[in-house]
Amino acid sequence: MERTLVIVKPDGVQRGLVGTIIGRLEARGLKIVGMKLMQIDRALAERHYAVHKGKPFYEGLLDYITSGPVVVAVLEGPGAIELVRQTMGATRPSAAQPGTIRADYAIDVGRNLVHGSDSPETARFEIGLFFREDELVSWQRDVDRWIYG
Repeated sequence: MERTLVIVKPDGVQRGLVGTIIGRLEARGLKIVGMKLMQIDRALAERHYAVHKGKPFYEGLLDYITSGPVVVAVLEGPGAIELVRQTMGATRPSAAQPGTIRADYAIDVGRNLVHGSDSPETARFEIGLFFREDELVSWQRDVDRWIYG
């Protein structure tokens, strides 16, 4: 089983899309092993987006992600990282495939609703930024035998 971090960004929270976004990921067969509503402070935002430091959009990204509450979640399942990324759609909503979260609900790349880890290494790093190990719950759904065999 693979784990990945998902952030419903401030625009997703403000627009009341948390349930829709998380629900679409659950409907794909992923299970929630950690989730919380929080306000990201500047220091955490800088650590999370450190790979973008020095890029022209960096300061705007920090201002945006700290502008309002977010929902952070750890989702688990086979191929969770790729499954989340496929379900989210392309970063630029105008390039996202129909039926993806960003194609269906987002308009602007700067307000694209949701973040998902892009690799196993990134997922481990990001999960560690937002969750302590004791905040994650390992559990087994009865339906997993129907989903995963």
